[in-house]
Amino acid sequence: MATDVLAALRQEVLEANLAIPQVGLATLTWGNVSGIDRGAGVFVIKPSGVPYKDLTADDLVTVRLSDGAVVNGDLRPSTDTETHRCLYLAFPSIGGVTHTHSTHAVAFAQARRDIPVLGTTHADTFNGPIPVTRDLTAEECAQDYEYNTGHVIVDLLAGDDQRAVEVPAALVAGHGPFTWGASARKSLEHAIICEAVADIALHTLSLSPTAPPPPHLLNRHYTRKHGPDAYYGNPDPAVATR
Repeated sequence: MATDVLAALRQEVLEANLAIPQVGLATLTWGNVSGIDRGAGVFVIKPSGVPYKDLTADDLVTVRLSDGAVVNGDLRPSTDTETHRCLYLAFPSIGGVTHTHSTHAVAFAQARRDIPVLGTTHADTFNGPIPVTRDLTAEECAQDYEYNTGHVIVDLLAGDDQRAVEVPAALVAGHGPFTWGASARKSLEHAIICEAVADIALHTLSLSPTAPPPPHLLNRHYTRKHGPDAYYGNPDPAVATR
């Protein structure tokens, strides 16, 4: 595997993990981020139970995508590693995965409710509700629990990679949110937005069981940021000058 590419990936994954407590997405060690190098067939993930304040790039664990074997690292990888691996295998667009136990998104997961689209803040990122999975069965919890956690997300999205692109998040019933994106950094950004729109939705629903705005408004907000005709933001100067 290319050493420079993997080193850059490790640094990105480290920074994304360190950001989890900084942005208020996790208590103690309740969260993890991974990033994948598909060319090398490996992904890098936070080790299990290591406090964020102690985490270094050398602590991160490199895992083989094909079988989940650890190929680099002295510590055990996150207990959620197999969930991340399942998502990477199912959705080729995914370059990074984030899992947290952020308060408001977990509330929806525990209530077994989708996070509804109640306004344009949600529609800017998610082209539809953030869906919640079915409950895992007793058999799914007893054997290969973490991989099955990923599998219920895959089932929820019917294995549709385009759907995973348009709504890069899901709530595992009774558990919490998993988000993903084109990179580890982007998956963390989606986790931040998922928590924010869950918070906004809870406040909105407490005021009124409101209907969402008209579809044409929501669609406009999604498409102005995503797709071939997107016009939000400015190009990266480093890319533009190449």
